[in-house]
Amino acid sequence: MFTQFSTENLSKASTMVFRIGTDAHLYDDPDDVSITPLLDSKFDSEKCEALKRLLALIAQGLDVSNYFPQVVKNVACQSLEVKKLVYLYLLHYAERRPNEALLSINIFQRDLGDQNPLVRAWALRTMAGIRLHVISPLVLVAVRKCARDPSVYVRKCAANALPKLHDLRLEENATAVIEIIGILLNDNSPGVIGAAAAAFASICPNNLPLIGKNFRRLCEILPDVEEWGQIILIGILLRYVIARHGLTKESIMASLCPEDFNVEKSGSDSGTNFLEIKKTYNDNVQAPELVASVSWSYLTGPDKYLSHSTIENVMSSEVDSSRFVSSKSNDDVKILLQCTSPLLWSRNSSVVLAASGVQWIMAPREDIAKIVKPLLFLLRSSSASKYVILCNIQVFAKVMPSLFAPNFEDFFVSSSDAYQEKALKLEILSSIATDASITAIFQEFQDYVKDPDRRFAADTVAAIGLCAKRNPQVANTCLEGLLVLTSPKSINGTSACMDDEAIVLIQAITSIKDIIKQDPFSHDKAIIFLARNLDSIKVPVARAMIVWIVGEYNSIGNIIPKMVPVILRYLARGFRSESIETKHQILNAAVKVLLGSKGEDFQTAKTILSYVLELAKFDLNYDVRDRARVLRKLLSCYVNFNAPEEETSKKSENKELAVLLTEHIFGEIVTSSTEMVNNRFYLPGSLSQIVNHAAPGYEPLPEPCSLPESDVVNGPSTSGQVNLDTVDDSDLDSGSLDEEEDSYDSEDSVTNSARTDSINESVASDVNNNDDSLINFSDVSKSQKDNEFSKKDHDRNDFGELMSKGALESWLDETPSSSQNVSGIENERMSSARISIGDISGRVKLKTYTLLDPSYTNGLKVVYTYSSESSTVSPSLVCVNTSFENCSSEPMSKLYLSNEDSETSSDTPDQKDVQVLVPMEEIETLEPGETKKRVIHVQFHHHLLPLKLVLFCNGKKHMVKLRPDIGYFIKPLQMDLNDFSHKESQLPGMFEYTRTFSFTDHLLEVSNDKDNDNNGSSVKDSFLIICQSLASKILSNANLHLVSVNMPVDANLNDASGLCLRFSGEILSNSLPCLVSVTLDGKCFEPLNASVKINCEETVFGLNLLNRIVNFLAEASVTS
Repeated sequence: MFTQFSTENLSKASTMVFRIGTDAHLYDDPDDVSITPLLDSKFDSEKCEALKRLLALIAQGLDVSNYFPQVVKNVACQSLEVKKLVYLYLLHYAERRPNEALLSINIFQRDLGDQNPLVRAWALRTMAGIRLHVISPLVLVAVRKCARDPSVYVRKCAANALPKLHDLRLEENATAVIEIIGILLNDNSPGVIGAAAAAFASICPNNLPLIGKNFRRLCEILPDVEEWGQIILIGILLRYVIARHGLTKESIMASLCPEDFNVEKSGSDSGTNFLEIKKTYNDNVQAPELVASVSWSYLTGPDKYLSHSTIENVMSSEVDSSRFVSSKSNDDVKILLQCTSPLLWSRNSSVVLAASGVQWIMAPREDIAKIVKPLLFLLRSSSASKYVILCNIQVFAKVMPSLFAPNFEDFFVSSSDAYQEKALKLEILSSIATDASITAIFQEFQDYVKDPDRRFAADTVAAIGLCAKRNPQVANTCLEGLLVLTSPKSINGTSACMDDEAIVLIQAITSIKDIIKQDPFSHDKAIIFLARNLDSIKVPVARAMIVWIVGEYNSIGNIIPKMVPVILRYLARGFRSESIETKHQILNAAVKVLLGSKGEDFQTAKTILSYVLELAKFDLNYDVRDRARVLRKLLSCYVNFNAPEEETSKKSENKELAVLLTEHIFGEIVTSSTEMVNNRFYLPGSLSQIVNHAAPGYEPLPEPCSLPESDVVNGPSTSGQVNLDTVDDSDLDSGSLDEEEDSYDSEDSVTNSARTDSINESVASDVNNNDDSLINFSDVSKSQKDNEFSKKDHDRNDFGELMSKGALESWLDETPSSSQNVSGIENERMSSARISIGDISGRVKLKTYTLLDPSYTNGLKVVYTYSSESSTVSPSLVCVNTSFENCSSEPMSKLYLSNEDSETSSDTPDQKDVQVLVPMEEIETLEPGETKKRVIHVQFHHHLLPLKLVLFCNGKKHMVKLRPDIGYFIKPLQMDLNDFSHKESQLPGMFEYTRTFSFTDHLLEVSNDKDNDNNGSSVKDSFLIICQSLASKILSNANLHLVSVNMPVDANLNDASGLCLRFSGEILSNSLPCLVSVTLDGKCFEPLNASVKINCEETVFGLNLLNRIVNFLAEASVTS
C-alpha cells in the first residue's frame, strides 16, 4: 500500500531532488561552526568547501570578517580554485581589515609572476580592489607590468584596474596612469582596446591628444571590440574627429555655418554647392531654427544654449567657416563613418544608438536615412529599450520629419504600450505627418480620443493641434474635429468622470486657440462656435480660454463684433458666480473691447466695464480686487467714467495709447515668434537625453578644431615592444604551460654566498689604499643604462621565442641573461671619481625612543635604541638596546619584559612558531638614580605594526608598545661596486622605486667652512662635507653598508650634480638584498635636489623603506 504524500511533502521532496549536485546546501546553516577547522585543513577540497560557505554567507548579507586571518593564510595555496575563492573574499573585506590585507600583499606580488595568466590576473584584480592609499604605488607598478603582459586577459585586467587606482585621487600617480592608458590604447587586441577605452573615458576623457596616431587603427578595430567597449570607443572617436578636424558641412550641423562661407564655397570645384544643399535641406526640416538650436546644444550644452534670450542670438553665434570640412574629402571622417555603419545592425541597442549618433552628427544629410531601419527594427524587437529608442527618434523626427515620414505606421499606438511610450509616439506622429499620411493618422487619432485613459486622450487632442500647426493645409480638418469635442453633445454624452473629461476639453480648446492664432481671419466661424457653446461649458479653465479668444479677436469679421456686447452682458450678469480665472479674463476682455470700440459700441463697452469693475471692487478674492483697481487707475488717463460723452469720444481717438495698453497689459499680440525653443537637447544615446537634464558626467561635444595638429601625440613607439597580440589566448588554460621551478632566487643566493669571502678582502684593501687620498679615479660601469639596452634587445624577440617557455619566464622575471649584463658592463664604462669619506662612526648618532615614561610608572624610565649588530639568537631577530633608569627615590625590583601573548602561547605547546621576544635577563634590583642596560631580541609581526609587550616592575604590569623602525629590519650586506651594479641590474622595473626630496643638512657646515676659509683657517672640501653629512644621517637611521661614493670627473667647482652614494643591506626575514642609491643635483651652497632609488625584490618592504629614508633625509637636523 502506497504512502499518501501531502502537497507540502511533495514540494520538499522535489526541492531536495533539484538540489542534488549543487551548492545549495551552503545556504542552509548560517551559523556553521565547522568553517574554521576546514580553513585550517590540509586538504584543498575542505578549504574550498569552507570558502564557499563563507561566500554564501556574504551573499546572504552576513558579516564573516572575523575569518579574515584564517582566509589570508590560504592565499599562498597552490590550488587555483582555492586561490580564486580567497581573492573574492579579500576583495570584499580588505577595506575593513587593512592591516591584515597588507600582510598578503607579498603573496599577490608573487602571483603576479606566476606562469598561469589566470593567477596573474586574479592577483592584479585583488590588489586593485584593495582601496588603500598605502599600496597605491605597488598597484601602479603592478599595473604597469601587467600592461605589457603576453596574455590578453591580463592586459585587459590591467586596463580595468586603472579607474580603481585613479579613484584614490593621488596626484602623483596621474601622469603614470595616463601613460599606461596610452600603452593600452596602442594594443592590438580588441578586448584590451575596449577596456582601455573605458579607462580613458573614466580618467582623462578630455585628453584627446592621447588618441593621436592610433585613431585609424582604433576605427578599424572598432567592429571587433566587445559591445560595451564599442559604445565608449565610438564616443571617444567622435569627439576626437570634431576636435581635430571640425564639423562636416554636409551634415545637420551645417546650420551653424555662416552664409558668407556658403557663398565662398558655392563656386569652388573642391566642395559641393553648399547653398543648394542647404536650401534642399531646409525644405525637408520642420523649422530651420530648431535645427540650429539642436546643433548648438550639442556643442555648448543646453545650459549655455538656454542662456541666449532669443533664437536670433543663437543664429548670430555661428561657428567659424574654417571649422567645417567635407565628409567626402577628409579621410578621418570617412573612415569613422565607414566603421560605424556596420554597427547600426548590432544586437546591442546601445551600440546602435551610439552609431546612429555618429551618423546623425557627421554623415551627409542624404546618408542619414540609413539609421531609420535599424532604429525601427529595435523598436519592434526590443521591448525593454523601446522608450529609449523613442526618445531619440523623437528628436530625429523633430529636426528631419522626412526621415520617418514613410514609416508612420510603425508609430501607431499599441494597447500594450506604457503611457510614456504612447505620449512619445503621439509626438512623433504629429511631427512626421504629411499630406499623404494625415488621413490615416487622423483615423488613428479618432480611436485614441475614445480611449478610457482620458490623459492619453488629452495627449491625442494636443497631437491633433500640433499636426494643424505644423501642416497649415490640414488646419481646417483638425479644427473641425476639435470643435466636435467642445460641442454640448460630446460634453454631456460622455460617461467618464468629469475631472478626466475636463482634461480633454481644456486641451481641445488650447489646440483650437493655437490654430486660430495662426490665421484668425479665416477661423472666425470657430470663434463664433465657441462663443455659442460658452453656456454649456462649465470647466473654469476652458471658459477662461474662450473668454480670452473672444476678447482677443473681438473685431474680426462682421458677426463677432455684434456678438461681443451680448457675450459681455451675459458674462457681467454672472460675474459673481464665475471662477477666479474666468473673472480675470472677463476684466481683460472688457478692456480690449472698450479700446477697440467706437460710437455706440464704445458707450456700451464702457457701461459694461464700469459695472464689472464695480463688482470686482468688492470681490472676495484679493487678486481680482487688485486687478480691478489697477485697470481703473490705468484707464482713468484714457477714459473718464464720470465725464460727458463728447469728451470721452475725443479721447478714444488716441490709438497709440490703446495699442500700448493692449500690448503690455491686456493680452498677447499675434506676431512672429522670436522666443527660444523650450526643448532641451542632448547628444543622441546619452542618459541626459532620456532624463531631459544634464546627468552627472555628461559632456557636450568639444569645440570644433580645438585640437591643433602640433598637440596630437603620435602614439607610443612599438619598436622596442613585444608584439603582445601574437600570443595565443590558449595560454589562459592552467595546463597550457609546463610547470618548472624558477631558479631565479636560488641562483642569486648561491652567487651571493660564493662572493662573501672575496668581497671582504676587496673592501678591506680598498679602504687601506684610499686612506691618504680623498679622490681616486676608477672605472664604474653604467649598469643601469646597460640593462635598459639589453632589455630592449630582449624585447625584440620573435614570435617563436615568445611562445617558448623560456621567453615567458624571462618576461615574468624581467631578468636579462648574465652574459648580456657582463658584456654591457665591460663594453660601456665611464670615468668617475671615487670619494673616500674616511671614518664617520663618530658622526653616526642612533635615534633614541621612549618605551615607558617615568610619569606613568612612579619614576621608572625605559628608553631603547636599535642596534646595528646582528642577533646572536637568530638571524631574523632585531636587536634592541634597552636602558632602565630609576628616577624615583625608592628602589625597584624584578624588572623584565615579556610578550603580551606569552601566557596564551604557553597553553599551546604544539606551536613551532619563532618566539616574538626572547626571554630577557631579569633585573633583580634597581636603586634610585641607577641605570642598567639590557639587549632584547624581538621579531615583529610586520615592519609597520608595533609590538605589544608587558613590563613587570615590583610585581605590577605595565603595557608598552615597541615601535618598529624599518631601517633596522635589515643588516649590512658587504659588496663592492661591481657586485652592486650587477645586483641592481637584476632588480629593474617593478622592483625599483624612486622618490625625490630636498636635502639641506649640509648648508650650515658648508657655510661655516666657507667663513673659516675667509679667516685663513683650515677648511674641508665641500664635496666631503656633503657626503659625510648625507652618509652619517642614513647610517644613523638605517642599518646599511656604505658601498661607494662617486662623483663625475668633469664636475664643476661647488657643483654637486651627479654625486652618488650607494648603500647595501639584506632583509632579516628572508635574506633578500636591498640596494639604496642616493643621487644629488645642485650647488654645494644651496639646497640640493636628491633622488633616492631602492632596488628590492620585497615590494612592500622596499616602498616603505623608501618612504622612511626620504622622510628622515628631508627632515632638517637639530643642532645643539
